[in-house]
Amino acid sequence: GYAQTLKTITGKVTDTTGLPIANASVKVKGRTTGVISDAQGNYSIRAAEGDVIEFSSVGYITEFGDVRGDQVNISLSPAVQAAGDEIVVVGYATQRRENLTGSVSTVDTKALEQRPVANISQALQGVVPGLNFTVNRNGGELNNTMSMNIRGVGTIGTGSNSGPLVLIDGVVGDINTLNPQDVANISVLKDAAASAIYGARAPFGVILITTKSGKSGRMTINYNNNFRYSDPLNQPKMMDSYTFARFFNRAAENGGQAGPFSEATLQKILDFQAGKIPYGTEEVRNADGTGSNRWAEYSGAFGNTDWFNTLYTRWVPSQDHNLSVSGGGEKMTYYVSGNYMRQNGLNKFGQDKYYRYNLTGKINADISEKIKMMYNTRWIRTNYDRPAYMTGLFYHNIARRWPTNPAYDPNGYPTIGSEIIQIRDGGRDEEERNDYLNQLRFTITPIRNWNVVADGSIKTFTRFGQWAVLPVYAHDVAGQPYLMSWDGRAAGATQVNATAWKDNYYSTNIYTDYSFAINNMHNFKVLVGSNTEKNNRRDLSAQREGLITPNLVSVNTATTNDRATGGYADWAVASFFGRLNYDFNNKYLLELNANYQGSSRFVGDKRWGFFKSASFGWNIANEEFWASIKDKISMLKLRASYGELGNQNTEALYPFYLTLPYTVKGSSWLPDPNGIRPNIASQAGLVSQDMTWETVQDWNIGVDWAMLNRRFTGTLDVYNRKTLNMIGPAPTLPATLGTSVPRVNNADMESYGFDLELSWRDNIGAFDYGIKAVLSDGQQKVTRYPNENYNLADWYIGRLNGEIWGYETIGIAKTQEEMDAHLAKVDQSAIGNNWGAGDIMYKDLNGDGKINSGANTLDNPGDRKIIGNSNPRYRYGITLDGTWKGINLAVFLQGIGKRDIFIGGPYFWGANGGMWQSAGFKEHWDFFRPEGDPYGANVNGYYPRPDFNRGDKNQYAQTRYLQNAAYMRIKNIQLSYALPQNIINQIKLTNAKVYISAENMVTFTKLSTIFDPEAIDGPWGEGKVYPLSKVISFGINLTF
Repeated sequence: GYAQTLKTITGKVTDTTGLPIANASVKVKGRTTGVISDAQGNYSIRAAEGDVIEFSSVGYITEFGDVRGDQVNISLSPAVQAAGDEIVVVGYATQRRENLTGSVSTVDTKALEQRPVANISQALQGVVPGLNFTVNRNGGELNNTMSMNIRGVGTIGTGSNSGPLVLIDGVVGDINTLNPQDVANISVLKDAAASAIYGARAPFGVILITTKSGKSGRMTINYNNNFRYSDPLNQPKMMDSYTFARFFNRAAENGGQAGPFSEATLQKILDFQAGKIPYGTEEVRNADGTGSNRWAEYSGAFGNTDWFNTLYTRWVPSQDHNLSVSGGGEKMTYYVSGNYMRQNGLNKFGQDKYYRYNLTGKINADISEKIKMMYNTRWIRTNYDRPAYMTGLFYHNIARRWPTNPAYDPNGYPTIGSEIIQIRDGGRDEEERNDYLNQLRFTITPIRNWNVVADGSIKTFTRFGQWAVLPVYAHDVAGQPYLMSWDGRAAGATQVNATAWKDNYYSTNIYTDYSFAINNMHNFKVLVGSNTEKNNRRDLSAQREGLITPNLVSVNTATTNDRATGGYADWAVASFFGRLNYDFNNKYLLELNANYQGSSRFVGDKRWGFFKSASFGWNIANEEFWASIKDKISMLKLRASYGELGNQNTEALYPFYLTLPYTVKGSSWLPDPNGIRPNIASQAGLVSQDMTWETVQDWNIGVDWAMLNRRFTGTLDVYNRKTLNMIGPAPTLPATLGTSVPRVNNADMESYGFDLELSWRDNIGAFDYGIKAVLSDGQQKVTRYPNENYNLADWYIGRLNGEIWGYETIGIAKTQEEMDAHLAKVDQSAIGNNWGAGDIMYKDLNGDGKINSGANTLDNPGDRKIIGNSNPRYRYGITLDGTWKGINLAVFLQGIGKRDIFIGGPYFWGANGGMWQSAGFKEHWDFFRPEGDPYGANVNGYYPRPDFNRGDKNQYAQTRYLQNAAYMRIKNIQLSYALPQNIINQIKLTNAKVYISAENMVTFTKLSTIFDPEAIDGPWGEGKVYPLSKVISFGINLTF
């Protein structure tokens, strides 16, 4: 042989977008020579002509480059998830995805970093199959969080709940207040096999969040921001005042009443809209013709106000800033970050706002060769501030405000009916929350493959709230202020409510694991440990009336009707757990889990429960017979699991303790001569000594694959989950008992469905692109319930969650003759009278010649049937992204494939009950009007004739008005640009990216245009909810 001449080879390691990869490993194949790339991705190494250089980095596919000259540049592609080599966080450990036997999904944290959202829930919606997020009844309120579950609801909700366990760095936490920029990875454990190690804390799945840690190397500073503008999404459009007046007149006339608007007022409305009258109101005249010093409202006014546009503002600015510093040496790394977010709300006259402050610090240190330490601290503060009036009838009243009412009187003051005064001046509802965590973990490795971990956490959570009612002033015709009454209180009344609570949470985890192999083919890992959790809560509340001055709002500055309450709420759990993993030559996999757990919620022999699971896997692609096609299908794994878990999440912390309800000065009747209210005590309810764990049995069968050089990957799971011995209703006892009866374990539910995830990742030259789709479906059926008569107003055996019972609609009678002919065959008098043209004709399903609800039982539902189901089906998310020379475009679609809903109330029907409970939106004008109607014929109108008095006869749940609430929403579109390296080097940066993003901009749905398919239910009924927002944002991401 001969000696090869070594020379200096230089180059740069980048990702597929052109951004540098720091700390990449650069080695000469076949030699011991190796270096790492610097912060700019540059390297320098000694090699000979013809050598092969190996480039690798965590999270990227290893590449090779031939030495041909003095420079070798390389681009590394991201490692494809679900391809076998991915490391997945599971309970108290990590595993290679190839060796997983349970149903586990992971989240690409880019989904969090690239979405300009206020919390993690919003970014996770539609990203993980089976992880379901639903906007609750508070809609888009700034402090609201979405409800979440894994694979649907697991209980009927009459005494327990079925939310997933959320652990942040192993400690119970709030997913919605964590800074999304601090998240390193997220794992979702969906079946009993994956979550059994957590026992009764996690019968319905686990969300494991690991926060970022520092990396060895030079200090890295990252700053990113987001400036966004929010606009109300899907606001109802009110009728103009002239159309509204005629609509209300017709609804009154159809109900046998006089129309509220006179012909003179109708003319004034037209004149005002034509600009002939400068103001939308005038002074009310007394019977003798003198002035009343009051402005006319409602049927006496003639303005033209869209109250949604008046009370909600447009394109509200908000901002979010993040700064992190990380780095470290060989023995210690650190990560420190801070976040400030200010989210402004949509209320125009009493701005609502939400602030969040996050500080995080994490240190990882090698104390010795065998001992490692991790210290983690996190502080989160949130402040929420809104008008006190928004806690009352605001959402109910906004649609009941008549457009004829002007927002301002001729003197420029807000009118009484506008509610601007109450919103702006009536007091504030304020809340401050603080969450402070300290966590310390030691990992001892006495010998190779044996680890002992001791982890302790202390978390303190405090909340302080103050809600105040202040005096408000209206103005008379002369412009003079006067105290007005509102919210049912006397004029000038004031009140202050203050609440405070503190939670002290303690947890410990002590566990050990040992891995070993026999003959390099039989691989074992054993884990055993214990967990304890304890929470102590103290709460106080105080209330007083009669503020000395509205300029200093405090319980101390109020003087009368004082009330105070306080309480304790403590709980604890303890568990002993174990897990055995076995695989034979990475082909046949077995996992066994067990957990013996006790809960303070139960007593005696009901306190402790034993829970277990088993799961199996077969890596078919690792078989010898697969070798010929492994280059095409590199991974194919079958999985099956079964587990039994308990559910300790009862609504009551102490269902077995007899308590005497006692309230100091709580009685609202029989006060003494000085107005002091007496103390009251109530009869204690009965308690149950037999209430125990709900049992969750879970089957799961799954398949994972990766093919075509890992470009196409996927996972499919099919599951069946049974919740047995659910806490159901209390048994019925004679009323002469004189007290309440406790709930008991007397119900069962079965859930079944599937989760599917597909991903394609490839490149065409310099263009890198990917497509990811997730789809899940699930249904829940009651299999045991104490409803002997199968009453339809309650759960019954065989009932599917979300069932909608209703009548079948024949149509709207276009003439009186058509209705008479129908009534000659079918008697509809049981559900209404005065039937005529424009009313609903219902179908006689049971053939008895009458329309009614029968006995309202499954055997005798009358003429009703199951017409739909409100349970969301086929939830999906689709992510499309492409990158070319630093330019990235990402589009995220999210939706529901099937959902029925029947909507009641004034938002849908318009005329709903009396005129004071009704609304008038543009859609409501599409009601039946016969030929020759002075308003114009509309014989094929969508709605029946409006009726303030007898309209409910047309508004029963029925097929004609069943709504299709399926939708697809373009949830996010983001365009970003990573600056080229030559520019970055000039400004002394490592990375730099700018982006613009749009959220919730387009929705495709067949649902009534009045409603947002994601936010239908509100605190006062359908539609009466704080709107969601569409958001346009932009920002930068800089790394130094």
